[in-house]
Amino acid sequence: MIINRFNDNAGEMDARDALRRRAGLLDRRSFLGGSAAGLGALALGGCSATGGMSLAEAEKVYGPVPQEKFPIPAVDVTKVDAKYFRATVPYDTREAPGTIIVDPGNYYVYRVEGDGQATRYGANVGRDGFRWTGNAYVGRKSEWATWTPPKEMIKRQPEAAKWARGMPGGLENPLGARTLHLYQNGAYTLYTIYASSDPETIGSGITSGCVGLLSQDMIHLYDQTPVKTKVIVLPA
Repeated sequence: MIINRFNDNAGEMDARDALRRRAGLLDRRSFLGGSAAGLGALALGGCSATGGMSLAEAEKVYGPVPQEKFPIPAVDVTKVDAKYFRATVPYDTREAPGTIIVDPGNYYVYRVEGDGQATRYGANVGRDGFRWTGNAYVGRKSEWATWTPPKEMIKRQPEAAKWARGMPGGLENPLGARTLHLYQNGAYTLYTIYASSDPETIGSGITSGCVGLLSQDMIHLYDQTPVKTKVIVLPA
């Protein structure tokens, strides 16, 4: 079952409690932790199936995406452990091709490709006390979505009140360039898989239950994922 449910806006996102302190905006990563203590700081096609990417390959895969509505800058790949770079890997499962499997214990998201293979992405996941396990599906998809902090978040972090009516899409928006909204039995679970522009968060548990991929990885996954795609979240 889904746990830690908030109001309907929470999926927009307490789980991605993140804003960045740039040009007067709030510190994005301070909200990823979803607590006052976090306000100070927080602590591919063309991928190798065996050896992984070299740094030079990663710089190309995670390079800038200038054609976007809000041009996405290159990832500083030196801030990402190489084991979290996108890769095609052996994956034994009976799930149908296209199924998304989240492995929060190892900070990976898999897209089943069939023939014993999967595309693997490095991820950030929910912190202790905010993780959930179960089956869901992609109920809707968003590009550069509006983010609205839930009332619970505003109560504990009053700085977020300025966005009570919604923060427009953009590079500073916590939902990022793409969002997959997860549903169960026709109801929004309030959790998402979203695009993160904070490479240092990949491989850590910092959110309130949502799952973040690097923007370039999220676009790659989003483009191959139709509405109704099955999503499985494994135990941590």
